[in-house]
Amino acid sequence: MPAKSFIHVLFDTIKIGIIKSNLIAMFAGLCMALYVEGIPFFDRIGTIALAAIGSFLVIGSAGAFNNLYDRDIDAIMERTKGRPTVTGRVGTANGLFIAIWTALFGLVALYLASPLAALFGFLGLFLYVVPYTIWTKRTTIYNTEVGSLSGAMPPLIGWAAISSDLTHSGALAIFLMMMVWQMPHFYAIAIRRMDEYRAAGIPMLPVVKGIRRTYVQMNVYLAALLLSSALFWPFSPVIAVSNAALSVWWLALSVSGYRRKPEKKWANAMFVFSLSHITVLMLEIIGFSLIRPLF
Repeated sequence: MPAKSFIHVLFDTIKIGIIKSNLIAMFAGLCMALYVEGIPFFDRIGTIALAAIGSFLVIGSAGAFNNLYDRDIDAIMERTKGRPTVTGRVGTANGLFIAIWTALFGLVALYLASPLAALFGFLGLFLYVVPYTIWTKRTTIYNTEVGSLSGAMPPLIGWAAISSDLTHSGALAIFLMMMVWQMPHFYAIAIRRMDEYRAAGIPMLPVVKGIRRTYVQMNVYLAALLLSSALFWPFSPVIAVSNAALSVWWLALSVSGYRRKPEKKWANAMFVFSLSHITVLMLEIIGFSLIRPLF
């Protein structure tokens, strides 16, 4: 297999897109901890590199395990039927080899950065593979809530690589914000891909309870996302106000869009805004944490 093709298949197996987005969240938590502890960025460059490498590998391992376990339902869904674990380009043995060794090397790298970071890395991997992928994804509408616990681990990995103070409001703020943000984000995906989830037998909320119930529940989580802004205040009033403004905008978009647009178009708008929300907020946290100490 040509090198370029091999890399493409490998990246599809470990879900490189998910890795990239989660690395931004990890880096945001790490930069927050640097700011809180008053540590210059380049004083911990070795730890930062280990945290980045370890997070990349552990998140990739979770993606590989998920692809292996879900290859039967992935074959039914349009957006996943081309994955290497479905097409046969990556067999079970090779998939397990990738998943196991990336997990081991990733956890070692995180342990060298900080044992606490390795603990959160392991928790994220375990929660994603066992309670989410193996247990709840195919059995309950609450699979999204379970998956959100794993998805909220990257910023804690970054924080723990620098600081062991988990009682700081900044650590709690970014963890809870990340956990709550995932709910309307994935509800929007579930509505957009509702027919595929139904065909695959995945009990996503809109499939089982309908779009109206999903809309109401989505707004409850958006209100919770707004309330999470208060936790950012001791870290930075600017970040707190930014999260609040983005959350209000998102909630207003939800209410007005649901009334005016077809359901699928409304869901698509919600999905796009969810990406804008998290990208703007994470980059703002990183920028504030790194630039503010220079002044």
